[in-house]
Amino acid sequence: MNTSVLTRGNITGQRSFQTGVISMLALFVLMQSLFSNDELTRLILATISDAYIQVTSFVAATLFIFYGLEKLAGIDAEKMLAKATPNTQVVLAALLGALPGCGGAIIVVTQYATGRLSFGAVLSVLTATMGDAAFLLIASEPVTGMFMMGLGFSVGSVTGIIVNAIHGPDFMRPDKPFTSAIPAVDRPSTGGWLNRIWLILFLPGLAFGIMAAFQIDIDGLLGSVFWPEPSLTIGAVGGVLSVAMFLVPKILKTSPHLGPQHGQPHNSVMGELSRKVIGDTNFVTAWVILAFLSFELCVYVFSIDLVSAFEGYRLLIPMIAVLIGFIPGCGPQVLVTSLYLTGVVPLSAQIGNTISNDGDALFPAIAIAPKAAVLATLYSAIPALLLSYGWMGFVEGF
Repeated sequence: MNTSVLTRGNITGQRSFQTGVISMLALFVLMQSLFSNDELTRLILATISDAYIQVTSFVAATLFIFYGLEKLAGIDAEKMLAKATPNTQVVLAALLGALPGCGGAIIVVTQYATGRLSFGAVLSVLTATMGDAAFLLIASEPVTGMFMMGLGFSVGSVTGIIVNAIHGPDFMRPDKPFTSAIPAVDRPSTGGWLNRIWLILFLPGLAFGIMAAFQIDIDGLLGSVFWPEPSLTIGAVGGVLSVAMFLVPKILKTSPHLGPQHGQPHNSVMGELSRKVIGDTNFVTAWVILAFLSFELCVYVFSIDLVSAFEGYRLLIPMIAVLIGFIPGCGPQVLVTSLYLTGVVPLSAQIGNTISNDGDALFPAIAIAPKAAVLATLYSAIPALLLSYGWMGFVEGF
């Protein structure tokens, strides 16, 4: 029997099974949101709904804008970096790192591995990078988000230039250019009609998010006898669908890249853009909902006020945020940003984490240049601690 037929059959079976699991989860949450009167259940559903409407919808809209511009601009960042002088490379690397997401940082790390860039450029980009947490911050607090991007760019540029001046542009430059494939960041997605349902829910979710931002009573305006809480239903189903689309492929260990889907060929720019946005938004949503639920459930079950609890360890919070920034990946950093947005940790902690974290770019950096990655991460802790504690002392007050 033709092995390609068997492979296609296995992939189709995996896809159908995971689609069925996600559909059953979404249907269950839909029924719960419509008919449940249990206090704890409604708290959980309301928290998921708030996370989806207030965060997910704006993160997705922001991703569509940034990724859309990225597709249209068509700028060759690698050629720009290769032709620039060492200090110009540092500034360009900081600019790429300051952009939301981890794509720019991964480009710089790749070019460093080929021997074209200095260690200062790597330090610059890793210091400036905030990763996917930037999308969350920009969507929720645009002014703070832009401030963090500017801060990351400035600090990254300065630290990179200083390190190049101290160590020289050839410090820790790879002896043998790295030519193997750069490890990809796993963003599971399911594709097909689940993506279309996701996009359909996204539209009212974004509309509800805008209404909520203007303090409009959504359910009072749009609710009816037959459907009294449309925001709860749309938000809870959308939130659970996003998390399920991210987690189920991981749990079932099915391939996150299943090839072209019906109606969404790979050569379709919109299809490719939608898949990228959905995959990254679902990743951010999973961590945001984890943070929101942790906060609400601690208050409900244990009657713990997390804001007051953290106040007792206020002086340690920026240091803890900086240490969390050492963890590779964007998930823990999204969690810190969520804690800042919910008022659990102060802005000084967000500043420390923003400068110290390297996002997903740390994965390929460790894989292809581990010594440089570790040293750059340790170096980035110096400005992170100085600025976070400086902000706490001069702005927030110890």
